[in-house]
Amino acid sequence: MMDTTFPLTAGLIASILHVIAGPDHLAAVAPFAIESKRKAWKIGLFWGIGHLVGMIAIGLLFAVFKEIIPVAEISNYSEQLVGLVLVGIGFWALYRIFRKRKKHKHLHVHAENSPVIHTHEHHHDHTGSHHHVHSEKLKQNNFASFSIGILHGLAGISHFLLFLPVLGFETQSDSIAYIIGFGIGILVAMITFAFVIGKVSSIAKNGYSDMFFNGIRMAGGLFAIIIGVYWIFSF
Repeated sequence: MMDTTFPLTAGLIASILHVIAGPDHLAAVAPFAIESKRKAWKIGLFWGIGHLVGMIAIGLLFAVFKEIIPVAEISNYSEQLVGLVLVGIGFWALYRIFRKRKKHKHLHVHAENSPVIHTHEHHHDHTGSHHHVHSEKLKQNNFASFSIGILHGLAGISHFLLFLPVLGFETQSDSIAYIIGFGIGILVAMITFAFVIGKVSSIAKNGYSDMFFNGIRMAGGLFAIIIGVYWIFSF
């Protein structure tokens, strides 16, 4: 019996390379991670889960309905849809930079959960006190990242090539180990990427370097638009 360490490691490496070699993956997550900053790792987590869900869904559709539904053709069109979504994300990121808001910002403290001191823009009421949370926007970004992850998973029958090694293993336990490694690798790669992007953004924002922070945001938005346009016209 083959040591399950090898298929587990093989799946891990294959999925990590799959994530980092896909500029559309990185372009989709980067703008959300930049905006989320301290919670950016969650963006990577939700994208990874969505990606796995999408891959499983397209695999089941192909296996069960391949004689009835043109799954391959639908998947090809979904790749163009990914491009459109990336362009939309890019323009969303740029809009958040340039939109005019009747707000101001100053230094203040969040007392809920763990204390955090930072600056951001907000409205004041006339009560003299200030209280707000950021959870709603974070949940929206997590859901958006999860949805885009599903779309990425649905896009491309080529994902099946990554699972071909499963057919070569002698035992079911080795095949399962490869799949587990693949799933772990997807999550680890994107969580790490999102965490790093968010950490850099958080340092730039909390360091009061608005020009640097907005430069990062603009780079993320333009990256998403460029990759999205390429994705639309390359398939």
